[in-house]
Amino acid sequence: MCELFAMSVRAPADVRLSLEEFSRHGGLAGPHKDGWGIAWYEGADVRLVKEPSAASDSACLGFIQDHPFRSTLVVSHIRKATQGRLSLANTQPFTRELGGRVHVFAHNGDLDGARLRGSHALGAYRPVGDADSEYAFCALLAHLAPLWREAAVPPLEARSALIAEFAAGLRELGPANFLYADGDALFVHGHKRTHAGGIRPPGLHLLCRTCAGESGAFEAEGLQIASAGGAQEVVLAASVPLTAGEPWRALGEGEIVVLRGGRIVSQEGTVHD
Repeated sequence: MCELFAMSVRAPADVRLSLEEFSRHGGLAGPHKDGWGIAWYEGADVRLVKEPSAASDSACLGFIQDHPFRSTLVVSHIRKATQGRLSLANTQPFTRELGGRVHVFAHNGDLDGARLRGSHALGAYRPVGDADSEYAFCALLAHLAPLWREAAVPPLEARSALIAEFAAGLRELGPANFLYADGDALFVHGHKRTHAGGIRPPGLHLLCRTCAGESGAFEAEGLQIASAGGAQEVVLAASVPLTAGEPWRALGEGEIVVLRGGRIVSQEGTVHD
């Protein structure tokens, strides 16, 4: 399966990512990597960089690793293709505009494509590629669109309720770990993923940290976060823990955690379907 990573911090931080190290840590190696992508917010917009090839072969990713970018919210994805062609259109994360904001989505899992298309309407959104993940994103935006037509930024409680409803339906179709950002908050949904011996929970892990803000305030395998100064709050989400000896918490099956500014602002307990 694919590898997911997201970061939410209180103040803009310089971020240095090595997706090659991420993928090795998560068990993906060599030919099993079918693409990579990083999306990070810069004010109201999102900078998206992705390629349908292994990270180890990318001069573009090498440049990003050598030149840290600054952001408060990052979503990245390393692909192991299960559905859809190896193409840029099928490479994650995906982005769309809704309500005058850029929304970002990345999914780890393998959904029943026929049932997904038969049970989830797309509304005004259409996939560019043919992957189940992009179809799910378009269906999620269609599910949320009425809320965004009513307010510039709909209430978090209302958004969370619709996302939880959508996620519950998605879990019936296969492994459905996903990261979804709407320019205001980051929604982290844990389900299940491939482990030794089969597909089971956990699908995602979280780590909360408070840093003093000095250079190199946080380091993990494949990741370095540095702040200009002052206290920094950090929440990381990853398919597998990136560091040893720290309190990474495995998300329960069907659990949704909402992050904003380096803090957990909403958290649902394990959902029993």
